This record gives sequence, structure tokens and C-alpha cells, in this order.
Amino acid sequence: MAEKFDLNEVEVWDGNYAASQALRQAQIDVVAAYPITPSTPIVENYGGYQANGYVDGEFVMVESEHAAMSGCIGAAAAGGRVATATSSQGFALMAEVLYQASGMRLPIVLTVVNRALASPLNVRGDHSDMYLGRDAGWINLDAFNSQEAYDLPLMAFKIGENLDVRLPVMVHQDGFTTSHKAQNVRPLEDEIAYNFIGKYVPVDDMLDFTRPVTHGAQTEEDWHYEHKAKQHKALMDSRSIIDDVFAEFKALTGREYKRVESYMMEDAEVAMVLLGSSVETAVLAAKQLREETGLKVGIIAPRCLRPFPYDLVRDELDRASLKAVVCMDKSAPGGAMGALFNEISAAAYTTAARPLISNYIYGLGGRDFAIDEAKRIMNEQKAHADAGHITTNIQQFSGVRGPKLGFFETRRS
Repeated sequence: MAEKFDLNEVEVWDGNYAASQALRQAQIDVVAAYPITPSTPIVENYGGYQANGYVDGEFVMVESEHAAMSGCIGAAAAGGRVATATSSQGFALMAEVLYQASGMRLPIVLTVVNRALASPLNVRGDHSDMYLGRDAGWINLDAFNSQEAYDLPLMAFKIGENLDVRLPVMVHQDGFTTSHKAQNVRPLEDEIAYNFIGKYVPVDDMLDFTRPVTHGAQTEEDWHYEHKAKQHKALMDSRSIIDDVFAEFKALTGREYKRVESYMMEDAEVAMVLLGSSVETAVLAAKQLREETGLKVGIIAPRCLRPFPYDLVRDELDRASLKAVVCMDKSAPGGAMGALFNEISAAAYTTAARPLISNYIYGLGGRDFAIDEAKRIMNEQKAHADAGHITTNIQQFSGVRGPKLGFFETRRS
């Protein structure tokens, strides 16, 4: 019989182990998987649970990540609760089939341990794979620590399987910084976790021979447009379901989640926007600056990258006190402004406050993001606010060795 955990018992788990326990408690029918660093322990642990009789579902070892997601799609179309995990190059190999899963409205849960994309080859964590798949039609949730790497998959099943949603869900966590770092985690007892998720209800499953269905049909111009519009509507309408599930989880555990997490924004003069484990570093840096210098710094951290919480971000930015904002992108921009910068800027454009917005690229390939560097960047935003314009190039690279890199020079009036 599967191990049970007391609601108030504290375990010391890394993010990978936390995610694998959540998958175990969900009583998944099929996990189809191919290993890749740094996500391997999630499926490796799950395979151990299956081999030792802790779970009844099938564990299918395949020949590639493309095959892993293809196997998940087949199992989900057949009416099963399905999940897997991947990272980086494996995620890139999955990319083709990610669109199949969302287009077929299959509520697969994919735990993504974020890692840099080659070349050059790098196994450390940044958000290149997260950004690669953000527009594949999946709900995207982001964990900042090990506790959240456990909690969010539990909620992901409940969100994606909701009959008004029926979409796949990715849960991201930072490679090594979260996936391999042991922290205190308060898990739920097995029965409590499963009852929270609920029994899986198949919809249009291919093994229901009394009602034959087709998945992945060809549509061309006659119906493709309408299909994608309906899929987009389901993704946007999932916002209220996500909020409801977050609220239900808070009532059960006391742990509160929001689609946009904000810290000290009520009176903030400058703000930093970022994702993943760096959020905790930034919050600590902001608290220290407030104590040391009186600079009123706030932090904005989108928890739900898709559907993008445009209205909630806009509300955080539309503050009379807020003068300057820096968006931190942990992914190589590829000849453009950072992706997070572009989305935050779009939200800020419709505000009355219209704060100055600049962009930093940081942490590529696992480069450390230290508290002192966060404080330096925050102080730089105060200089922008005081001057009334961006005083540096609008895009810069943080912590890069060699000549200082800055791009997209700001035009000053």
C-alpha cells in the first residue's frame, strides 16, 4: 500500500522528488517517459513507485521525448489520466506533439524542469524551454520552490480535467536550483491529495465504442479557424477555473496561490518582474533595500504564464507611486527584447501610470543571480525614475563577463 503522509508533517524533498510524489498521489493511468537531465528523477522515481506496487498505472519507457508525448496523447485519447516530465532538448523534440495534445483537448500534465537549450550544450537551468512552449496552447504554471513543485501538479490535474477546460497543463520548475535543492515540503496524505484531484472523468475517449470519435482530424480552411478560436476561448476561460482551484487548495491546506504573485507593491516606486526560483532572491533583495536605503521596491511574479494574466499584471503596474519597472528574462532573446519584457510592456501600455520599463537578460545556462546583483539592478531603476527616462540602453545583460552588453538605445527627448 502506498505510503501516507500527515498533513502537518514536514518532509525534506527536492523539487523532482516533490513532483514525483504528486504524480504518484494522482493515481495516473499512464506515464510514458524518456529521461533527460535535470528532470530524470521525476520519471525515475515514478518508475520505482510502479515497480514496487505503490501505483497501479502503466509506466511506458519509449525511445525519445517525441515518442513520450505521443504515447501520452494516445493514452489520454483512450480515456486515461496521463502525465510525464522533460527538459530542454527533450522538450524541443516534444514541441511538434505539444500542439497535438492541446488541439485534441487532452488534459495531460507535463512537469518541465527548465534548462538551457543548445548550442553550446548546457545542462543547467534557464527559461529557454519554458519560452519555447509558451504558445503551444497549454496552460503554463510556474513553481518557485520545492513546495510549489509538489502543490502545482496536484492542482494541474484538477484544472486541466475540469469539464469546462479540458486542456493540457505544464508545471515548470527551475533546473537544479529547484529540482535538486532540498527544502521543507508539507505534503498531503495520499487520500486527501487524491480526493482533492478527484476521480478522472473521460470525455470523448476512443475506447467508448458506443460513441465513436475521431481525434486529430484534418480540417483545412473550412473549420481550422473555428477550432483554434474555440481552443483559445477555452484557454482564456480557464482563468476563473484556475482561481477556483487555487481557492479550494487554500481552503484545504492554508497555502495561497495567485495567477500573479506580488510582494510589497502597495507603495512601490520601482518594481522587478521575474519568474521561477529567482523570485525568492528578488524578494529578499527588495526587503533588504527597503531596510538599508528606504527605496520602495516591489516584486511582480506571474505564476500563470498561460493564459497570460494581462489584466492582473496591468493592475499591479497601474499604481501612481510606480515610476520604473525592470523585466528579467532568463532566456536568450534571439535578436529581440525579452519575451517577458514584451508581455509586461503590453500590459503597462494601457495603464494611466505608464511606468518606465527596461529589460535585463540574466542567468543564462545557470549563471547565478545573486542578491547583490538584484539590488544593483533595483537601484538602477531608481536612477531611471529620478531622471524621468531610461538612463541606460533599454536592454542589458546582467553578470556577463567581458565588455558590458547593452542594446536598443533609448531615444531621449
